[in-house]
Amino acid sequence: MDLGINGRKAIVCASTQGLGFACAQALANEGCVVWINGRNAARLASAAEQIRRATHGVVHPVQADINTEAGREALLAACPQPDILVNNNAGPPPGQLADWDHAAWMAALESNLVAGAMLIRGVLAGMRTRRFGRIVNITSANVKTPRAGLGLSTAARAGLTAISKALAREAVVDNVTINNLLPERFDTARQEFTARRLMAEQGISREQARQQLADTLPARRLGRPEELGAACAFLCAAHSGFMTGQNLQLDGGAYAGLI
Repeated sequence: MDLGINGRKAIVCASTQGLGFACAQALANEGCVVWINGRNAARLASAAEQIRRATHGVVHPVQADINTEAGREALLAACPQPDILVNNNAGPPPGQLADWDHAAWMAALESNLVAGAMLIRGVLAGMRTRRFGRIVNITSANVKTPRAGLGLSTAARAGLTAISKALAREAVVDNVTINNLLPERFDTARQEFTARRLMAEQGISREQARQQLADTLPARRLGRPEELGAACAFLCAAHSGFMTGQNLQLDGGAYAGLI
């Protein structure tokens, strides 16, 4: 299926590894010119080269910290008229309410609400003028099923979900859509960190720890990043202009609700 986005310009945030990398590669594979982002120069250069080799696409690396105003400005300056924006950022570590002081809350809000909202602010008007835009926020399954231990991430990402829903209702008239991908338990560095914590706590092997994580999902396996990348590419397709303000679960069947 031709997604109709060959030649479109795409910014993909936090894309040197994991889910962001998978989205960047999927879009490059569809013929998009992709701007990827990261803080580590060596890792960024390596990611860009990997995507080029895999897709024969055009990839522009931008070293910038999107948690800062200067970093966001640098990313938007590198691609001032994007057709596609994929908002992605690392979440704060798990913990408990008593662990989270004012600084922890401000950091979580900056990375998982403000960064995405400001990037949307930077691209939305131009997309509407050009009458094409696809914005995809990678949030979390916990936005719909909050857990106390992930409260920092959930609260901040729920805020981004709310403002995106409001903007989506206004922007769709100009063929600009804003949708969210809600992943849970994908095989990324985050799950590797969790597995190693289980290994230390329970004295079990890496294989046992990873299976324990997988068994929390009805699918009994971890998600593959390329599966989320493919879903992201579809939301960015020319054919997806009638779908906006939605939260698409990619969770191996974990969400138990009806709606």
